[in-house]
Amino acid sequence: MDHKQVAPTPPLGWNSWDCYGAAVTEKEIRGNAEYMASRLKEYGWSYITVDIQWYEPHANSSQYRPFVPLIMDEYSRLMPAENRFPSAAGGAGFKPLADYVHSLGLKFGIHIMRGIPRQAVHADTPLLNTSATARDIAHPNSICPWNTDMYGVDASRESAQAYYDSLFELYASWGVDLVKVDDIAASRLYDTHQPEIELISRAIERCGRPMVLSLSPGPAPVEHADFFADHANMWRVTDDFWDLWPLLLDMFDRCRSWQGVPAPGCWPDCDMLPLGHIGIRSVDGGGADRWTRFTRDEQRTMMSLWSIFRSPLIFGGELRDCDEWTLSLLTNREVLEMHRESNGAQEALRDGDLIVWTADHPDGSRYVAAFNVGEETRAFAVSVEQAGLSAGVSGHELWSGEAVAAESDTLHAEIASHGVKLYRLR
Repeated sequence: MDHKQVAPTPPLGWNSWDCYGAAVTEKEIRGNAEYMASRLKEYGWSYITVDIQWYEPHANSSQYRPFVPLIMDEYSRLMPAENRFPSAAGGAGFKPLADYVHSLGLKFGIHIMRGIPRQAVHADTPLLNTSATARDIAHPNSICPWNTDMYGVDASRESAQAYYDSLFELYASWGVDLVKVDDIAASRLYDTHQPEIELISRAIERCGRPMVLSLSPGPAPVEHADFFADHANMWRVTDDFWDLWPLLLDMFDRCRSWQGVPAPGCWPDCDMLPLGHIGIRSVDGGGADRWTRFTRDEQRTMMSLWSIFRSPLIFGGELRDCDEWTLSLLTNREVLEMHRESNGAQEALRDGDLIVWTADHPDGSRYVAAFNVGEETRAFAVSVEQAGLSAGVSGHELWSGEAVAAESDTLHAEIASHGVKLYRLR
C-alpha cells in the first residue's frame, strides 16, 4: 500500500505524554481508550498512543532516569515493562493491549526512539535474521541529547535494514497502527536523520501491516518537505508544544511557512493539544498537575488554527477528566468537517493584531478564521475581497453558531484578546 493511503485525512487521537510523561500504565491506556470509544469515536477520534519509555519499569515522570536497565528481548528489541503493562507478560508484548483497543473500534499507536538500545550495543546482543550484532550497526556518536536509551543506527551498515525490519515485524505482530519515532525529524545536535527515516519507511513497507509514521520532534526543516512527504505521514513543525501563549503565537509563523504542504497522507504536525487535565505525572512545559493554562479564547484559537491548517489533532489531557467545555472543543462537528474535508488553507491577511486564514470546502463554501493576537478585545473589519470572496456572502460562526452576513462587502467582528471568529461563508 502507498503510505499516503494510510492517513488520507489528518489523524485524530490521544497520546499519553502531556498528562503522564514516560510513566503511563496499561490501566490508564485502557481507561482513556474506553472514554474515546464511548464519547469521541463517533466524531472521528480513533488513535490511542502509548508515548515514550514503555520499556522502562520504573519511569515516574517526564524526567528520564539516565542509563537505567530497560526491558529487551534476545534480539535487541525493547519490550513493554510487565509491571506497568501486565498483559505483556510471557513475551506477549503489546498485542493483548492492541487487541483490546481494536475491540473498541479504535487504533493503537506506540512511541519509539530512533536507533538501537545502548544496552544492546554494550552487551553485543544479536539481531534477528542476520549474523550481525547490535554493535555492528550502532553509531555511538549519534546520540539523543535529552534521552540516554539509544545509539543511532549507522544506515550504511549492511544489517541496519534488517534490524529495523525486525522491529516493525514485531510491531505488526502486535497490531500497531501508528508509530511515533522520536529524535529523528530535527535533532538539536544533528540535522534531520534522513538515512534512518528511509530505513524505517522501508521497514513499514515490508512489515505487511499499514502503519502511520509520525516523526518528532520539530521544527522539521521546511526545505525537506518533499522528503518528509515521500517517507512519512506526520512530521512535527515545532519542538514540544505546551500551554503557553508565546508558543501558540509562534505557531502562526510556523503554519504560514508550511502552508500548501498538507495533502492526503502527508500532514505537517503542530504537536499535541495541551487541553484539559494535563501534567499529572509530566513536569515538562513549566508546570505540574494542572488544567490547561490556556484561556478559553486561546483554546479555541488553537483548535481553529490546527483545524484550518489541517494538522493532526492529538489530545494530550486525561480524557476521563474532560469537562463539558473541553468536550465541546473535541466534538464540534462543523470544525471537524473543516479539518477533514477542506483544502487550500493559507494565511490571507496579517495586519497588526489581526491574522486571517482561509480555506475552501468542496461544496463551494469558504472558511475564514479571523484571529486577534493582541492583548485587548477589538473590533475588526475584513473585506470579502481580502477573504477571497465575492459580494453578498453570508454564513455562520462555527463555535457559536451565530449567523453572519457581510455588511457593505465587509465582515465586522468583535474578537476577544487571543481569540478567534471562525466562519463558514457562501
